[in-house]
Amino acid sequence: MSALKLKLRTAPSQRLDLSPLVPGKLAGLSTAEIERISIYAGPEGLTVGDCFSVSGTSGGALHIEGGSDKLDKVGAEHAGGEIIVDGDVGHYAGRRMKTGRLDIRGDAGECLASNLRGGIVIVTGSAGTHLGGPLAGEKDGLAGGTVVVMGGAGKLAGERMRRGTIVVKGRMGRNAGARMMGGTIVGEQGLSAGAGVQMRRGTLIGPSLEAPSATFVDCGTHDLLILTIMAAYWRKILGDLAPPAIALAPRRLMGDMSSLGKGEILLTEG
Repeated sequence: MSALKLKLRTAPSQRLDLSPLVPGKLAGLSTAEIERISIYAGPEGLTVGDCFSVSGTSGGALHIEGGSDKLDKVGAEHAGGEIIVDGDVGHYAGRRMKTGRLDIRGDAGECLASNLRGGIVIVTGSAGTHLGGPLAGEKDGLAGGTVVVMGGAGKLAGERMRRGTIVVKGRMGRNAGARMMGGTIVGEQGLSAGAGVQMRRGTLIGPSLEAPSATFVDCGTHDLLILTIMAAYWRKILGDLAPPAIALAPRRLMGDMSSLGKGEILLTEG
């Protein structure tokens, strides 16, 4: 697969909007045309060529060499192919992404995979608050696809999530799955306080839950065949990054009974 390479010249001093830089929008453009794309609308009027050296051929893959927490909207509206970032990214990475893969080899800022529709997002570091959540005024958060965060995640991961999967291999912040309406969140190191608050449907999975809410009902342990099916699916699409299979029947908490009450928290230890 041909690859376009963008090498960051120096660390940016202002926030840059990289939403125009996805394989589908760059296909067929020459190096000169790519260098003229605007990525900052402030007084400087910065273009790709001002901030990056450009090489390679536009096609199905984009490789960004060098990262910064000021690189916003990396992979936003991504709709096919692969984007690799060697370093950190800023806010809204993978926002409304439809298909393809986004590999971030560093940390991600706030609202990673906001309103994601499909595809796979991998972060080797940690993610900020509102992972997969909606922006102000939006009805839904994550609506499809799969997100894997190798480090931790901030509060409100999966808020108003409707479909898809979020896997966090480190510690999760408070209120994961708040107002959740569907989909699955896996916290491999456990779930923090407030997990599932006001959730209507959906599933949260973790070995433990800090300060369980009184509005969840303990339904005992259950041997759920669907977990075996889900584990096989995750192994197929994620390989070694898939969450570990659940060996024992998990303890099931149903709730949030202050809302519709058809969601569940599955605790895999104790």
